[in-house]
Amino acid sequence: MVYIASWDEFVERSVQLFRADPQSSRYVMKYRHCDGKLILKVTDNRECLKFKTDQAQDAKKMEKLNNIFFTLMARGPDADISEVSGKEQVEQQASKKGRGRRQ
Repeated sequence: MVYIASWDEFVERSVQLFRADPQSSRYVMKYRHCDGKLILKVTDNRECLKFKTDQAQDAKKMEKLNNIFFTLMARGPDADISEVSGKEQVEQQASKKGRGRRQ
């Protein structure tokens, strides 16, 4: 199990791994408060991809990765993930829906 240093490479390879075998793929997050480290792992029992960080700003990136995996799991491995983003887009959509009801 080797840690991938680049966030973009980790996301790209993780999505490829999931799409190749969605039935046996797993995505695990582990946070160790005493160390202040977040470890993300994606595996299909043959290949294991890991990413480790201690940067608070990477929490937003992790949120986006969660949304990508939620989309792939809900819509299927062939789903278009180009529209998936973090919390900001969800909040914008909710506020637009809220404005439409008041009128």
